[in-house]
Amino acid sequence: EQALVSGEADIAVHSMKDVTIDLPDGLALPVIMQREDTRDVFISNKYESFETLPENAIIGTSSLRRQSQVKAMHSKIVLKDLRGNVGTRLRKLDNGEYDAILLAAAGIIRLGIGERITQFIPQTSLLPAIGQGAIGIECRADDDKVQEIIAPLNDQDTMLCVQTERAFSRRLFGGCQLPIAGQATITNEEITLTGLVASVDGTEVIKSALTGALNDIENIGVSLAESLLERGADKILKALLH
Repeated sequence: EQALVSGEADIAVHSMKDVTIDLPDGLALPVIMQREDTRDVFISNKYESFETLPENAIIGTSSLRRQSQVKAMHSKIVLKDLRGNVGTRLRKLDNGEYDAILLAAAGIIRLGIGERITQFIPQTSLLPAIGQGAIGIECRADDDKVQEIIAPLNDQDTMLCVQTERAFSRRLFGGCQLPIAGQATITNEEITLTGLVASVDGTEVIKSALTGALNDIENIGVSLAESLLERGADKILKALLH
């Protein structure tokens, strides 16, 4: 972003789940490309699925979102921090440091190593991160020439879904370091947003969904967030933020 502002670069390409909710002044995000698979994946050299994991199996993930939902599904799992790029994470698994690891399907597929995926975890079990699977292109807000060049790369349905998810996250003071999940989908000219806030230990999972019109995405995101806050998400998030 500093390079964009200074003119050293004309565009910046991001994984949307890593983009802060509020952009710096003078920058815009006019393009979000067609979304890849939004699911998380289970990768293991020992076990064929998440459901077959024994008690005290060691799972690698650094995501509070994943940790909270995994604990809710299987309280006897041992969670161990996992960092580094995809190659580093896979090497740690292959070296026996973990029984399994959890990653985003999109990254594995885009790297051309889909054969490493042991199981795709359905969103009903593990709700994805805000913006997961989508790539955004950021540029200077007043650079009409660059915006015209990159405009054909925009996918309108993906844009609407990600904007809805980000409206939800913004109302929850969201960031990728909080146990917040959200997934929007479009069917028959309507958009449905499913959102979740959970305690890190998995003992509390507050989840709901809301459907509305495509021209009302901001309100859908905010309304769903407020519904979860009223049901106790505010206490979970405030405790983590403090």
